[in-house]
Amino acid sequence: MNLKKYTDYALRVLIFTSMKSDGELASIKEISETFSISQHHLGKIVHELNKLNLLNTVRGRNGGIQLAKNPEEINVGEVVRELEDNFHLMECFDDATNQCVITPACKLKHVLNEALQAFLHVLDQYTLKDLITNDKYLLRLMNMD
Repeated sequence: MNLKKYTDYALRVLIFTSMKSDGELASIKEISETFSISQHHLGKIVHELNKLNLLNTVRGRNGGIQLAKNPEEINVGEVVRELEDNFHLMECFDDATNQCVITPACKLKHVLNEALQAFLHVLDQYTLKDLITNDKYLLRLMNMD
């Protein structure tokens, strides 16, 4: 399973913003510089996270972004499900385009679906808060200390 870069970057944005002090705003520019990600791409991600009510955006000269919820209220599995547009691990997962002749008898799809469900189940057990328990080390690595 390979998550899209979009999902990876969105999780990084959430981690970064969760490391800010209460009320302190993060900027797309500083996130871009920290992770070497295009500001334009991050703008799209921040917009999506705002639409999902995970980030608040503040416009203006002193604007920026901040978490819309407490880190313990943001479930990693839910975020991944929202940002990934499909979980088609193989051709046979997409009924509209599947051309595999052995699909009716093949057990592989069922095995891979079980593995996918286990993967998502593990993600469901974690919140953003769980991802930042090593906050001092993260702050240092992101030059935020």
